[in-house]
Amino acid sequence: MQAGYDAYLVGGGVRDLLLGRVPKDFDVATNARPEQIKEVFRNCHLIGRRFLLAHVRFGHETIEVATFRAAHTEDTEGQGAMEGGRITLDNVYGTLDQDAWRRDFTVNALYYNIRDFSVVDFSGGLQDLEAKVLRIMGDPVNRYREDPVRMLRAVRLSSKLGFSIDPATEAPISKFGYLLRGIPPARLFEEVLKLFFGGAAVQTFAQLKRYGLFTELFPLTARALTSEIANSFLSMALSNTDARVAIGKPVTPAFLFATLLWEPVRKGMLKRLDLSPLEAIQTSADLVLQEQSKRVMIPRRYLLQIEEIWTTQARFLTARGKRAKQLSENSRFRAAYDFLLLRVASGEELKRLGEYWTRVEQGGLTGTSVDEEECETPPTPEAVLPGPIEVTTQKRTRRRSPKKPPLI
Repeated sequence: MQAGYDAYLVGGGVRDLLLGRVPKDFDVATNARPEQIKEVFRNCHLIGRRFLLAHVRFGHETIEVATFRAAHTEDTEGQGAMEGGRITLDNVYGTLDQDAWRRDFTVNALYYNIRDFSVVDFSGGLQDLEAKVLRIMGDPVNRYREDPVRMLRAVRLSSKLGFSIDPATEAPISKFGYLLRGIPPARLFEEVLKLFFGGAAVQTFAQLKRYGLFTELFPLTARALTSEIANSFLSMALSNTDARVAIGKPVTPAFLFATLLWEPVRKGMLKRLDLSPLEAIQTSADLVLQEQSKRVMIPRRYLLQIEEIWTTQARFLTARGKRAKQLSENSRFRAAYDFLLLRVASGEELKRLGEYWTRVEQGGLTGTSVDEEECETPPTPEAVLPGPIEVTTQKRTRRRSPKKPPLI
């Protein structure tokens, strides 16, 4: 403002303050162009191509600053592009009131003016905030076509805030879920984290299923959730995620995706009884992750952790003695162990295996190796494939080499 530009706090930070919630962060909207923002702040760098933003660093905090936007039909400065109704380049600059109508929902289109400490509301956002209604700005169909991710945001915010979705805003969501297939998988990875790490993962999951959006994000999982155990496992995992977020404990993308994709991996294992449990998991995991990447791209650093959580489930079946102790000392052990306990709690017949590894984890088994006599005998490796499965084994016969003819 000292440089002659207007600036307002906007978005979720203002919304949360008015709701009496602690804002996660604050965003700023201004009439200064990105390059002008960079001239004012030395500790600023510009990011993004589709939507150019300025990130201004203050100590350990980063303030996101966006220039006022306008509709692409307006005769304004900047660059914009649309393809099939979807915005592919969104750097068309405008005025404060034009920017308000480019926001996604009315409750996110509230501006806090630090000059006179007033709230600027162009769209009835204050009224919707009081009524706890989530209403999209403008025509819902057009706004979803411009950016289909807005449907995910509608689900996320309504679940997080406990708001109802305005009927006109809600109606097109079930019909236009397929538009998410046109969103880059890398962008959807970030959106999935926002969906499930916002403290309302259980409600969000229910809403995603209700509107058919979960199928668009995780098609293999949606088809695989056909049993009570599978649904219980995922519900418990998401409930635990919410509990950790509520008390400020860390949550990891690797564990989240390992639980979200476990059921199709588990079912894939059932089709590979000719392989060892470890080989069956590895083969099924490779296929599931390859197919999933077409919808939601998981960064490689998390893929390795996900695969380790899964493959350790097979190693739990065979590691005994010193090998069990070594496995328990692995840095990834805790995540895999927690995963195993979720499987046990959801109803998989792995109670003895869970008890065995609980003793190992707690150091309750004496000696340098695990003394199996101190607990019940763990189940056989076939137990990793749940359900009544008949496993036939053939007796291996040693092939004898033909006798050599005597030397004459």
